[in-house]
Amino acid sequence: PKPPYHSDPADPGPGAPGGLFAWLRRRCLGRGAAVDPARDTFGAMTGLYGAIQPADSVSLSTRTHGAVFNLEYSPDGSVLTVACEQTEVLLFDPISSKHIKTLSEAHEDCVNNIRFLDNRLFATCSDDTTIALWDLRKLNTKVCTLHGHTSWVKNIEYDTNTRLLVTSGFDGNVIIWDTNRCTEDGCPHKKFFHTRFLMRMRLTPDCSKMLISTSSGYLLILHDLDLNKSLEVGSYPILRARRTTSSSDITSSGSSGPRGVGSPCHQNNSGPLSEKTLSRPSQREGGSPRNSLEVLTPEVPGERDRGNCITSLQLHPKGWATLLRCSSNTDDQEWTCVYEFQEGAPVRPVSPRCSLRLTHCIEEANVGRGYIKELCFSPDGRMISSPHGFGIRLLGFDAHCSELVDCLPREASPLREIRSLYSHNDVVLTTKFSPTHCQIASGCLSGRVSLYQPKF
Repeated sequence: PKPPYHSDPADPGPGAPGGLFAWLRRRCLGRGAAVDPARDTFGAMTGLYGAIQPADSVSLSTRTHGAVFNLEYSPDGSVLTVACEQTEVLLFDPISSKHIKTLSEAHEDCVNNIRFLDNRLFATCSDDTTIALWDLRKLNTKVCTLHGHTSWVKNIEYDTNTRLLVTSGFDGNVIIWDTNRCTEDGCPHKKFFHTRFLMRMRLTPDCSKMLISTSSGYLLILHDLDLNKSLEVGSYPILRARRTTSSSDITSSGSSGPRGVGSPCHQNNSGPLSEKTLSRPSQREGGSPRNSLEVLTPEVPGERDRGNCITSLQLHPKGWATLLRCSSNTDDQEWTCVYEFQEGAPVRPVSPRCSLRLTHCIEEANVGRGYIKELCFSPDGRMISSPHGFGIRLLGFDAHCSELVDCLPREASPLREIRSLYSHNDVVLTTKFSPTHCQIASGCLSGRVSLYQPKF
């Protein structure tokens, strides 16, 4: 008779060649049927998300905060922060839907983004060109205000290993802030990178890459990232360039001027990448130098002959892929696209190869033209929550919400709509999964924040 722990006929068991340790390794890798605990856990989570419904609204009756531009949970899921159009930051308890605090004058202009550094400290950025640090234990005053950008600050990232804060803005600058030496007067900072048409900047989870999206349709990737090394224009080596990218392409696209995004009056007043920078030869031979720059034109369905604007940029929580929301230059189409990272050297060193491959995409409702819609991955990376008109759509790589690596198609495939959720009376601009609970939050143009959680 089989031992009690061996119940899978497809699994050869510990008596097979290789012995007990090889058998355990196969179980850890999930090579046997129904032996991976993470997969069983996700089976339960899929059931929970299948029962998810609009639960509560956490909007305030005063409605003084304006549109909701960004949502961010604390790492432990105990606090939901809301970045608002009218200088305010709202804080809620996402479990009870209770209002905790309103930072009524967090900034002097629109609050664009919020990022938690840990469970207590968080940073906000604004169109007033500043970044503010806050402590949940003392919200009456800011920890400090950071000055360094010369235009609207749109994005905040944080490297937990080095404790460096990274911000980007419509001045085209990516600035590094040393929070290890933070005082009431601010933090030491330096300009790390500059490019024109800068829209969004993200770090991969392991901080090995920096991705920068532009309103002219180009995606920049800094490989083998070293945040301690400042980059001057022309000092970073070009690693690879997609065949549709050239210095003349970028120069010509830059001459047409940027498109307004973010809000009806939000425009990026930066210019194109320098021609000198893009004319440098590929240095892929002999290995990748630190901060090697790759310039890409991501493939977007239906946009092969027209330019597009990359409005939203997110990274897979395991660093496998990047998630883009793209709109055409005429604003008549929007797409959500997933691109897999392809590592390794090209087949021929003299022939550049794109390190991103389009795997999944879906067309979005083109509602609320001129506003950026911020989408996101679920904490396990199996689902995408995307603003869709007056609601959100939960999207999967297949109908079973499989891992991306388990269902990579040979050619680009459509994302599967798992379900749609509607509870707003205006255009949804942002959505976010809770990192610890089966809950999704969304915020819209009229200032309403809605929570979605399972109902049985």
